[in-house]
Amino acid sequence: MTRLYAALLLAALLASSLYLVGVSYQARRLFGELDAARADERKLDAEFKRLDAERQAQATNLRVDKVARDRLGMRDATPAVTQFVVDAGAAGGVR
Repeated sequence: MTRLYAALLLAALLASSLYLVGVSYQARRLFGELDAARADERKLDAEFKRLDAERQAQATNLRVDKVARDRLGMRDATPAVTQFVVDAGAAGGVR
């Protein structure tokens, strides 16, 4: 009877040891994945900051004005080039 208990205890000890090794391996693997994900996060954050700074540099008033004039051929509005549109319904006193 004592040998049976000893064998059961030995089997339980071996099973718990193997389980502990498996859990430790999984924890190390997950920690490695977490570390890689954090590194990716840092890279993406740096890329976001770079792109945001570039966007801010592209959106300055002087640059927008220059692009509007050069590429789109836009010019300042003057009375000579301004056309006024009158709504006939509103101008006739319709209420």
